[in-house]
Amino acid sequence: MASVRWGDRRRRRALRHPRENQALAACVAVTALAVAGGISRTLQEDSTQPLLVLAVPALVFFLRGQMYAKQRVNGVRITETQFPEAHRMVVDAAHRLGLPRVPDAYVVLGNGQVNAFASGHGFRRYVSINSDLFEIGDRLADPAALRFVIGHEVGHIAAGHASYWRQFGISVANLIPGLGSTLNRAQEYTADNHAYDFCPEGVPGLRVLAAGKYLYSDVDFDDIAGRATTDQGLFVMLANFLSSHPVNTWRFAALADRSQPGRVL
Repeated sequence: MASVRWGDRRRRRALRHPRENQALAACVAVTALAVAGGISRTLQEDSTQPLLVLAVPALVFFLRGQMYAKQRVNGVRITETQFPEAHRMVVDAAHRLGLPRVPDAYVVLGNGQVNAFASGHGFRRYVSINSDLFEIGDRLADPAALRFVIGHEVGHIAAGHASYWRQFGISVANLIPGLGSTLNRAQEYTADNHAYDFCPEGVPGLRVLAAGKYLYSDVDFDDIAGRATTDQGLFVMLANFLSSHPVNTWRFAALADRSQPGRVL
């Protein structure tokens, strides 16, 4: 049993982007310094204003709880009887990626946006998929693409990205342009690695991020991935630096060539 756990741990480390822990350490250090500075200024100035930074933990807790509540009361719960095929995908991903508990999963109104995310509140973890993205595996009959999306979001949970303490630890850093987003890009590569481990045949489904749910099937994945080496320059790097997700050309290239971890900067 111990050797199995060690093997799972080693596999999870291999799936984590090599820059993620470095970026996480920088973000946590910024938040810790901000909190320590708030306490120090309060003690020195006998003022309650610097204590506002200490409200961050409560704010993160409140926002997580509020977001979870919105999914529960507005979303459609994915269950064994409601979207059963997608439910099996969530269960399979949880088991494959070593989660002790299958996360809740919801379909939420997309209003044209192609998106999904994973988060949590308390001991609960959940995945939400916008209806416009969910349709690619349901009405548009591309189950491998949906399986990859679910693997990606469950991968965020498996990698610890949905932890309260992690989200609190990077909360102040997220206010600094480029700092929090750099960590987020590394986390996206990590989640893609988990999704690839779970469903490599679903990789071409990411074309939906470039062309939308109706046109993506006509898009050449390799053409986009290939432009990672030709479409470069200062403003490409700046666009990536300020984005919470890797630009599509770099992201697709990392999935096309598994010998490289994916460019963060």
